Amino acid sequence: MALTLCIAQLDFIVGDTAGNAQKIIEASRAAYAQGARLVLTPELSICGYAAEDLFLRPAFIASCDDAVKTVARELAGLKGLHVVVGHPFGGDIRSKSVAVQRRFNAASVLSEGRVLETYSKRELPNYQVFDERRYFTPGQGICVFQVEGVNVGLLICEDAWFDEPGLLAREAGAELLAVINASPFHVGKGVERFARMAGRAQALDVPVVYAHLVGGQDEVVFDGASFAVNADGTLAARAPGFREDVFMMQAGRDAAGGKVVLRGAIAPDRTPEADLWDALVLGVRDYIGKNGFPGVLLGLSGGIDSALVLAVAVDALGADRVRAVMMPSPYTAGISTTDAREMARRVGVRYDEISISPQFEAFKASLAGEFKGLPEDTTEENIQARIRGVFLMALSNKFGSIVLTTGNKSEMATGYCTLYGDMAGGFAVIKDVLKTTVFDLARWRNLHDPYGTGANPIPERIITRPPSAELRPDQTDQDCLPPYEVLDAILARYMEEDQGVEEIIAAGFERAIVERVARLIRINEYKRRQAPVGIRVTHRSFGKDWRYPITGKFRA
Repeated sequence: MALTLCIAQLDFIVGDTAGNAQKIIEASRAAYAQGARLVLTPELSICGYAAEDLFLRPAFIASCDDAVKTVARELAGLKGLHVVVGHPFGGDIRSKSVAVQRRFNAASVLSEGRVLETYSKRELPNYQVFDERRYFTPGQGICVFQVEGVNVGLLICEDAWFDEPGLLAREAGAELLAVINASPFHVGKGVERFARMAGRAQALDVPVVYAHLVGGQDEVVFDGASFAVNADGTLAARAPGFREDVFMMQAGRDAAGGKVVLRGAIAPDRTPEADLWDALVLGVRDYIGKNGFPGVLLGLSGGIDSALVLAVAVDALGADRVRAVMMPSPYTAGISTTDAREMARRVGVRYDEISISPQFEAFKASLAGEFKGLPEDTTEENIQARIRGVFLMALSNKFGSIVLTTGNKSEMATGYCTLYGDMAGGFAVIKDVLKTTVFDLARWRNLHDPYGTGANPIPERIITRPPSAELRPDQTDQDCLPPYEVLDAILARYMEEDQGVEEIIAAGFERAIVERVARLIRINEYKRRQAPVGIRVTHRSFGKDWRYPITGKFRA
């Protein structure tokens, strides 16, 4: 007889322990009605994964404890059901007469109103966005429990990336490894996960079920796409990515009645562009929704960056919750206004035009005495950007919508942005997307309509015309920066691969350009520290992945 098991691939809200518990209860009841006797929820499902310093508050831990008890109590009548819930666990431990607070990243097996087992994560990641050793103590135990005659070994996320935890579970009799996870998305991460779990299954000769979180939490996105692999490393089942699912599968025995064999539905393969788009959409939707903002607004310039952000916002929230504002200056080209109007029409959002020319002239008049005899330069350019920022923030204050900034990673890296100007806002949608990728995504979105909001939302001229900030006559981005194809290649090597200047030059890039780009990255750290939080889509984003000093002398 096969064991029916379920992955409750759910989107939780950090700190909403009661609400999260209710989602687990409802998903478990639905799974039980479909025959499931084992339900796996993601890592730290009771509290949400990225709770940060909330983990240090005793009241938060107590709330999590209460929520675990609630789940156990509410599901007590479902005979034979086993539910794995992730939660923090800990308390005061006496050590040499001193009370020491030790907390664990744990998972409990609940069945018929009782906590059967509690397992504590052994391998705590402390790299990239992870900081688990700040909050948790490594566990030392093993957890193997039986459901419907199948011995299930329980691991938590990073445990499955190391040899020992799975090996110990296998030696303790595990015939199936259940791994609960909260693994932040970046482009290519899904391929990495599958390769590692397939290798683990083959090495231990047991199937692996990878139960994953879905949803956005501040800058990180969890992409779902939970899956299972059999002992030979082949894909047995895969849930859809970037959405909730109560995902069912079967665990039976092979023809000889020995090995456990998994089978279930397999969601279609995905392209990197689709993953990236869905990550941006989910990141926006959850940041806005979970924080209770009524909608968003952004400055629509007629350029590629704001066009892409507008398309993401409409896919995430719907046109009725998005407002676009065009703020022309004396240097705004007529085609920019035309293209902005056309895009707003295509996606169906409210569109307004507010000229900044009167305010710009007033600023120049007020500063004329101070600036007498001095030529116009970036000062006047930045004044325009800051006027736009003031307008957008005023609309945000008055109507409650949050401002989406539209700067990309190439600009953030090199400081090609204005503090308190185009950087002013509450959420930076594409701050981890290089400019060349912005163009790729725009082309991809024009060919696809993943959310039913309409194909071809971005006018072709926005994609094909040379990028320009339009803050002075006849300006293009390449007046100040190398061609984006060159710049982005250097940025990828320097930031994502940690290559030094000499190494990049040796790869064939011009010395003067490489040294200039490295200098721009270095001197603009102070700007990046003041930027809004934004969606992480690479393994080296400007945020928790990037912790460089503002003040320092090291050069490389």
